[in-house]
Amino acid sequence: MATAPEKLLLRLEWKVVRRLDGRLQGAHRTTYRGSGIDFTGLRAYMEGDDARHIDWNVTARLDEPHLRVFTEDRELTVWLVLDRSASMAAGRPGRAKHDVLAELALVLARLFGRGGNRVGALLYDTGMLRVVPPGTSRRHALRIAAELDRTAERASGRTSERGSGWRWGRRSGRDDGRRGGATTDLAEMLDAAGRLARRRALILVLSDFIGEGDWERSLQRLARRHEVVALRIVDTADDVLPEAGLIVVEDAETGEQLVVDSADPLLRVRFREAVATRDAGLTAGMRRAGVPVHRVETERDLAETLVEVVAKTRDRRS
Repeated sequence: MATAPEKLLLRLEWKVVRRLDGRLQGAHRTTYRGSGIDFTGLRAYMEGDDARHIDWNVTARLDEPHLRVFTEDRELTVWLVLDRSASMAAGRPGRAKHDVLAELALVLARLFGRGGNRVGALLYDTGMLRVVPPGTSRRHALRIAAELDRTAERASGRTSERGSGWRWGRRSGRDDGRRGGATTDLAEMLDAAGRLARRRALILVLSDFIGEGDWERSLQRLARRHEVVALRIVDTADDVLPEAGLIVVEDAETGEQLVVDSADPLLRVRFREAVATRDAGLTAGMRRAGVPVHRVETERDLAETLVEVVAKTRDRRS
């Protein structure tokens, strides 16, 4: 009898992986230079270079030996950095942010693994860190899924349903005896990825990026050594305050609660301003770090979203 991760992978392979296979394979081009088939450019010959790569026409024209440089064909090491903090539980049952993250991680692990690349995972929550070393097989993708299942069970025991995603005016993390206790330290999550990925790798960060810490500096350090892509998973509950009179707003990470009048015009204006400020700060920080950020909405079809991500990646590189 198939386990839950196996059932999920079977469904995703049928609905998503089959649709993406061939579109994503070969979509990633490494930043390494060597002996491949894609011409990259020319550079001056240096002692020790392979003379077989000399471009004799350019050498004759410039009266100085020049080499043709190609994109190197080589396998990738891919690290999936997976945010398992409490705020990822926001969303409707069965389609919360942590559900979409699990599906996205499983699809990416399967697709990259099918291409011969080694895929590892880092599952991060405040006070908890799980690591799945890089591997390539279908069984390895299922191992990542099993770890996601375990962390999802832990998260479901400390968060409520959709209302837990409503946030307005972030509070400082402190342990006051409520579940969660502290907000996610995004800087520590990124620093953990840097400590883990010793060799140059492709690092995909899957998170809602709701948390604290000087994450921008940590992201810049990570991006200097690795190729980093951010997949920001968002739900309507992150951005919209429902107009439902008096409601209890709960901080998804610390468990703090506040009774507010959601129909108050001033509150709604301040909420929208807070959301806009948060989004602008995230976009600016990613841009300064040179890291592309892609929006993954919980309500959208996963395959369509990934096709758009690939298209934007290709446009960025062209």
